[in-house]
Amino acid sequence: MPLTTTGELITGAAAAHTAVAAFNIITLEHAEAVVAGAESVDAPVVLQVSENAVKFHDGDLLPLARAATAAAERATVPVALHLDHIQSDDLLRRAPDAGFSSVMYDASRLPYAENLAATRAAVDWAHARGLWIEAELGQVGGKNGLPPLDAHASGARTDPDEARAFVADSGVDALAVAIGSAHAMTTRTATLDHTLLKRLSGALDVPLVLHGSSGVPDDELRAAVTGGIAKVNIGTALNIALTGAIRDLLTARPEAVDPRTYLAAGRTAMTETVARLIGVLATPST
Repeated sequence: MPLTTTGELITGAAAAHTAVAAFNIITLEHAEAVVAGAESVDAPVVLQVSENAVKFHDGDLLPLARAATAAAERATVPVALHLDHIQSDDLLRRAPDAGFSSVMYDASRLPYAENLAATRAAVDWAHARGLWIEAELGQVGGKNGLPPLDAHASGARTDPDEARAFVADSGVDALAVAIGSAHAMTTRTATLDHTLLKRLSGALDVPLVLHGSSGVPDDELRAAVTGGIAKVNIGTALNIALTGAIRDLLTARPEAVDPRTYLAAGRTAMTETVARLIGVLATPST
């Protein structure tokens, strides 16, 4: 079916007090697995391409974007394309022509006033071209090789009052909040601050996004959706599934050299991971 928009999916999820899973893709196999997993449970999904993934592809956005678009257009469920954690204004400006309906503009590394100014400029440019914009306030940690922040480290939480002002002054359509998760976690041991999430949900009138969700246990994810998270970003969980399946196959069959053999195993493992995590998000917290 034709591409849908991220804004349509997330706004609808927020109104229904549910969440949409957004999976970061790096290869064609990632995109195929995400679509297949979503189809298997008849759920909408967001395909995300990060700035780091674009750098991996020598800075060329179009090959992966075109592959993701083709996979999405063949899907039997609604699929949207989202450009994730963008710091480059040049990359932001390439988003519309590459088929993306939304961008997560990441100026969270900057002091508050600079973050706000940069985000406001990005929002003005994007909204003039029909793009839906997500931003981040409060350091989540774990990006660019840095260790995940301790749950109580300075800057690891989003302040509700500051978030309310930031959303109002920047005009963003959604906000990623720091409530205890961290990027690039390979163990599912994160504990979320649900009291803070409740305060943030009450303070803000835009959909809330959870980053670093691969490290969050199932029950915590369910509680986050119940508490107001409408978009759940997942990346590392796919890479764990892919790498594990490939490693197991090559250990059992060291003579294998055809990449289709082990990439197929990796794609299947990612598909199963996508279906399972979407199912988790769809199960109400008790």
